Amino acid sequence: MNKGKVLVGMSGGVDSTVTAILLQKEGYEVEGVYMKLHHKPGYHEENFTKVEHVADHLGIDVHFYDLSNTFESHVYDYFVEGYKKGLTPNPCVMCNRTIKFGKMIEFADSIGADFIATGHYIKCDGEFFYMAEDKNKDQSYFLCEVKKEVLPRLIFPLGTWIKSDVKAYASDIEVLRDFATQAESSEICFVEKSYEDILARHMNIEIPGDVLDTKGNIIGRHKGYMHYTVGKRRGFTVDGAHTPHFVLKIDPINNQIVVGTKEKLERTAFEVKQINLFTHQKEFDCSVKVRYRTRAVSCQVTIKEGDDKAFVTLNEPVFGLARGQIAAFYENEKLLGGGVIC
Repeated sequence: MNKGKVLVGMSGGVDSTVTAILLQKEGYEVEGVYMKLHHKPGYHEENFTKVEHVADHLGIDVHFYDLSNTFESHVYDYFVEGYKKGLTPNPCVMCNRTIKFGKMIEFADSIGADFIATGHYIKCDGEFFYMAEDKNKDQSYFLCEVKKEVLPRLIFPLGTWIKSDVKAYASDIEVLRDFATQAESSEICFVEKSYEDILARHMNIEIPGDVLDTKGNIIGRHKGYMHYTVGKRRGFTVDGAHTPHFVLKIDPINNQIVVGTKEKLERTAFEVKQINLFTHQKEFDCSVKVRYRTRAVSCQVTIKEGDDKAFVTLNEPVFGLARGQIAAFYENEKLLGGGVIC
């Protein structure tokens, strides 16, 4: 039975490849799309060859979709400009909103596809996202800014799978054996080693500046503010310090960083902007993750009337809250939405 036409985002990796195979076996009419997002030499040619190989095996059509210019303006430039402003941007969240579940939806419409699917580890019931079965691979945090109206068209077959089982499944299929053993892709696709390498292509990041204490006194030197994010404790000097100091604030205009002891990193309340919610509640109790690899902390969220901002009150403190980073709200394993920390 044909369950409808689904466009699968295929990267040349094991997760998206297994996703396409599972959906075909479930009775969907599958087409694939490889999205070119950046200009890394040789990268796309190698991966698209893998995608074509799988498409031939499955007998499906596959498209090469060049989104490099859109990606550059909406994701890459956002990343560079964010660090330039002393923020801690999250390009994966922005990519999911504007590219993978934005432009890919538009492409699906152009070929008459009812659904889109990816190899993300997440569950979706058409109204909400939920954490994946494999908590070590769960990617719900990165989808908190996806537009609510696209959720009914999203399918994530790997939400109920464990990564090791995906690899084992692939290793049992001859055409996929190489996929099962290939290295994991990096978290940020256009960063090979360090985000600083990217920034150095666009500006001089090696401009030494002053380190200040919380009272505004000069207490040391740093090698350039773009080398630092809130919470970092190395790479700068503090005269006469006998305890570890951490970056508390970044001042890009004056090329200064403010540092202090760990307790000064503690926050019990903060604001978020660019609120994106899958619930209609204006005030609610939930838990919040302020970074991908952190434990969720219980809190209260109040949406400001007539605004895209919310005030978050924490029931226990968090450390190293960074402007520009993403706050994702949860009710147990259900993702309620998210926003940008400001």
